[in-house]
Amino acid sequence: MDKPLHKDVCEEHIFGKIHQKYAKDLHDFIYYKFGNEADANDKVQHAFLKLWENCKKVSLDKAKSFLFSVANNATLNVMKHKKVVLKYQKQPQKTSTQIDPQHVLEEKEYLQKFQNALARLTPEKRVTFMMNRVEGKSHQEIADLEGISKKAVEKRIYTALKQLKEELGEF
Repeated sequence: MDKPLHKDVCEEHIFGKIHQKYAKDLHDFIYYKFGNEADANDKVQHAFLKLWENCKKVSLDKAKSFLFSVANNATLNVMKHKKVVLKYQKQPQKTSTQIDPQHVLEEKEYLQKFQNALARLTPEKRVTFMMNRVEGKSHQEIADLEGISKKAVEKRIYTALKQLKEELGEF
């Protein structure tokens, strides 16, 4: 009777023996890279989980290599992520005192133009528009308050928006 070339890593007793044989060495390897007990334990557990998930694809003679590769890659990914976080933290963040003066000027100009455009709306359009956009009232609520139809409210808001868009064009 021929013996199989390799035993199946998916068999629990084989997997248990692999764990007993390599877990401490893998832990020490990762602990050296991380310098943190909790991270080393997590990476060892992660590597063995990956081995179990891929047990049909990994032969017994490749199990050690697979475990160390998975653990090493996980360690490198964490280090790479930490580098990105540190790089982001070192970048100067804009504060409210570092606002671009050009932006402030444009904002003031826009606000002034918008207020002027609102003032040029008819009182009915302005009130209806403000009730809808500022107070958040529905068309039906405005119609009930103003004593007009819902269609009239929609037309006032539409024409107000059209007029504002024409006057504020480039902004």
